[in-house]
Amino acid sequence: MKIYVSALIAASLMAAPAFAQKKVEERLQAATASLRAMLNADDKGIPQDLLGRASCVVVIPNLKKGGFIVGAEYGSGFFTCRKSSGVGWSAPGSLRMTGGKFGLLIGGAETDVVMLVMNKSGMEHLVSNKFTLGGEASVAAGPLGRNASAMTDAEMHAEILSYSRQRGIFGGLDLSGSAVTEDDKANQELYGKEISNKTIVAGGVPVPPAANAFVHTLDRVSSRK
Repeated sequence: MKIYVSALIAASLMAAPAFAQKKVEERLQAATASLRAMLNADDKGIPQDLLGRASCVVVIPNLKKGGFIVGAEYGSGFFTCRKSSGVGWSAPGSLRMTGGKFGLLIGGAETDVVMLVMNKSGMEHLVSNKFTLGGEASVAAGPLGRNASAMTDAEMHAEILSYSRQRGIFGGLDLSGSAVTEDDKANQELYGKEISNKTIVAGGVPVPPAANAFVHTLDRVSSRK
């Protein structure tokens, strides 16, 4: 009996890392699908000229929002930044988003989120261990359409522009007050070792096979020459 129990424990310990890696890879696939949907939304999607100017792109698939009276937002996703040469995108880093908003929220909802990090300052916040949207980093709901000619002053000066997709409907999204933290466990599962987001986007880190589709999606639609 003791041998049987020991064998079960050993099998569980061996299966845990494989399961965790599979979950990260599934989340990458979901992030890639969300990114493609928002980029291919024609005149209702993310403006191409804004994407062309973005320093980094963040994707959080299935951001969850639920609760009663106090609603909590939470989700895990990935980001990639332009290489220092300006051509191509880095291997992806992992992050988590949590936040709280007061209000009457009955039931739960899932929303895909894409954020464009528009400048170096926003990028520096992104690769830190933790920052707050609307606090350390300025954020605004991003404009939709083929170009950004109708941007407001707040949008033009925001470090980060945010977008949402829920049930096929696209829109800007106010994420002020949400905290963004580095997901070191997801990075370890994805790269097979402890590695920080700052090291990943600094360059020289190969794109893991599981992340090829994610990075290639941006290479295809927004790779500076």
